[in-house]
Amino acid sequence: MKLNEVAENVLKVIDSYGFKQEGAFNLRLNGMAVCHGDSRHIRIVKKEDKPGIDIYISGEAEQEQVHIPVVMSEPGMKDVVYNDFYIEDGADVTIVAGCGIHNDGCSESRHDGIHAFHVGKNANVKYVENHYAEGTGSGDKVLNPVTKIYVGENSVFTLETTQIKGVDSTERESFIELAEGAKLYVTEKLMTHRAQTAVSNMDVQLNGENSSARIVSRSVAKGTSRQVFHPKAVGNALCHAHVQCDSIIMDQARISSIPEINANHVDAQIVHEAAIGRINSEQLTKLMTFGLSEEEAEAVIIETFLN
Repeated sequence: MKLNEVAENVLKVIDSYGFKQEGAFNLRLNGMAVCHGDSRHIRIVKKEDKPGIDIYISGEAEQEQVHIPVVMSEPGMKDVVYNDFYIEDGADVTIVAGCGIHNDGCSESRHDGIHAFHVGKNANVKYVENHYAEGTGSGDKVLNPVTKIYVGENSVFTLETTQIKGVDSTERESFIELAEGAKLYVTEKLMTHRAQTAVSNMDVQLNGENSSARIVSRSVAKGTSRQVFHPKAVGNALCHAHVQCDSIIMDQARISSIPEINANHVDAQIVHEAAIGRINSEQLTKLMTFGLSEEEAEAVIIETFLN
């Protein structure tokens, strides 16, 4: 399928692996699935009772990818989609998702993506989700993802989520359950500016013996934007968890970091760290001695911090 220039440009931003109409893929454009394909080990089926797809990943999948981006280019659209992933024992797969909004109008454009992952035993799953918005219109660009992840015994789930820029409002809800020996790695990166708002709630339940989680959140807030982080780790068995939230605050922005840890078992070991601060003036000065302007030096520091 031939895509217009707007869709192509947005796809390049949200799909860091490079979207191609080959292998396993599904592109949702302005509220409709416009093209999709299956691979030998990955099958995508359209839901019959509500908007969205079911993705079935065979245990024979080895270092395979599936791409399921969403692009919204018509102003004033409200889109809700339900995607369920069924990942068999032993599968090794990378899932590349995310949503990009282009809004040149005066009405709000909004996408709510509700994703559920059902992961079998001894699987290795990486889920990459990028959010981005652009456009010259005054209408808000809103993204409210809901993510539910159920990780089976001795499986590894890596979640990388990035809000690149341009999103006026986001409320992220994540719920994760870990079975025996399951491992979770989360990296959340976020940039806000102007009067944008971002709320991220994450609930991780370590239910299985020897389960573990590492959650790292990094953000930058500019302008008068506001960010609220509430990651929660609950140890219900012998387990290990580490929660780390680091933020750079600039201008008149506001950031609230509320890490929460709960131990419901004597052998649950959970640590949390949180730090919020402005850019170090000595770092700026050092970079400016190499010929960078203050603005360029700030950009280098922010990019290094987020990456």
